[in-house]
Amino acid sequence: MTVTISGSGLTVSAIDAVARGEPVRLTDDRAVLDRVEKSRRVLKEKIARGEQIYGVTTLFGGMADQYVGPELLVEVQRLAVWQHKSTTGPRLPAPDVRAAMLLRANSLMKGASGIRLEIIERFVTFLNANAIPHVYQRGSIGASGDLVPFSYIAGAILGLDPAFKVDLNGETLDSHTALRKLGLAPIALEPKEGLALNNGTGVSTGIAANAVARAMDLTALTLGIHALYAQAMLSTSQTFAPFIHEMKPHPGQVWTARQMSALVEGSKLMRSEAAGERGHRAGKLIQDRYSLRCLPQYIGPIVDALIIAARQIELEANSANDNPLIDPDTGEIFHTGNFLAQYTGVAMDSVRYHMGLLAKHVDAQIALLMTPEFSYGLPASLVGNTSGKANVGFKSLQVNGNQMMPLISFYGQSIVDRFPTHAEQFNQNINSQAMNAANLAREQLDVLEHFLAVALICAVQAVELRAKLVADTYDARAVLSPATQRLYEAARRAAMGEPDASRPLHWNDLDEFIQPKVEGILAQISGRGAIMSTVAHIAESLRTGAVP
Repeated sequence: MTVTISGSGLTVSAIDAVARGEPVRLTDDRAVLDRVEKSRRVLKEKIARGEQIYGVTTLFGGMADQYVGPELLVEVQRLAVWQHKSTTGPRLPAPDVRAAMLLRANSLMKGASGIRLEIIERFVTFLNANAIPHVYQRGSIGASGDLVPFSYIAGAILGLDPAFKVDLNGETLDSHTALRKLGLAPIALEPKEGLALNNGTGVSTGIAANAVARAMDLTALTLGIHALYAQAMLSTSQTFAPFIHEMKPHPGQVWTARQMSALVEGSKLMRSEAAGERGHRAGKLIQDRYSLRCLPQYIGPIVDALIIAARQIELEANSANDNPLIDPDTGEIFHTGNFLAQYTGVAMDSVRYHMGLLAKHVDAQIALLMTPEFSYGLPASLVGNTSGKANVGFKSLQVNGNQMMPLISFYGQSIVDRFPTHAEQFNQNINSQAMNAANLAREQLDVLEHFLAVALICAVQAVELRAKLVADTYDARAVLSPATQRLYEAARRAAMGEPDASRPLHWNDLDEFIQPKVEGILAQISGRGAIMSTVAHIAESLRTGAVP
């Protein structure tokens, strides 16, 4: 897959692919390339006529009342990047830096920024060589764009100074050495180009795009886990009946019910309520508890929110978001506020909030599985060998989840509404905090992956214990639906190996530690291994917006 950079058409999936290493190319569409060149010509003509342009013939922000003469036009652009080498702290992960470079190049290709094509081409060279500038998480308030992080990228691709660093082929190099290895030389900025490189929303939005892709993947995995839980709890398939959701047809609810119905179809554990049958649970509650019975109604709004967030991020990724902007058709220069990353920040606040809801729902299901009064015959804390005198099963593992679930919810608090009003001489007196919102999303999703690894271990143990009760085998493939057999197998192998008819995943507590099982599953989730491939079709349905 080679992603084409044309100023439009980038999707969350395409951004995610490039973030993970897929190559890129600039479009060869002559109309797009002509706009890039024409905006540059318009700018030069304006400067030659002595017109005043923000950040070109003036200083920046609250100092834009200070004008500079022709002899300082280049110096001002160098300063625009140079001054923002001002932060330190945690580095941005390489996938987020790659996404940021892709989005900056895509924005510049809209032909409204007045930058030379040869500079845009450097983003392509860096991405295809997997040359990763050192960029930091802190410093951007998401107004006037992501000035600080983008300046670190700009300083590296330009070779502004050797102090800008690049990781290339396992080495950390100064920018001049990195450029030499890439067959390039340092390049001097011309008027407007410093601002074109750092005044935009692409860093926070690149991080956000990666977060949305991960959130959709983890939502798909969560549905798979819920399908295993539903079978372990001898739930009714009636919960997902089309008639119910036709009566309340929110798109996310309808989609969730369809996905869950497909996941549990053909299971030997799900109860049928056709013709008054009550299946395995005669004499018990006539209905499932809310966490099962209301599953589509609960997860539906999460699905809808993810789709809205994805649309907002994709629109932002395909926008021209620096200042000023140049209309190459009319020659007019606009002093704008497109650099405010409010859509990105609001989208990330929403995603984090809804991922908190997702985790809380899973935690409620785990609590049912662990408690004999509610689990319809499963042993307390999913103990494997109930004849053992000293087995406590997954008691500690559940406590692990209880530590992570509130943290995931805590990450769901909004930050976009906490902006300082005095930033930069009261010039940036509203700002989006999009970078904070996006970084928090990445951190939250790291915890959510771990939490879902715990949840999946519980699911594997639960269905194996149920299989023993129903079919006298611990190999749950004998009773699970075809769609969840694949997820079960992948998780079982990642945790411990092939399903074993004679023993469940966890038997005697002192036989082995639980930690390696968690690590095995977590590696598959975070690395998008076999576990995630079993729910990839669900995630793809989300990413492509195939929701009613």
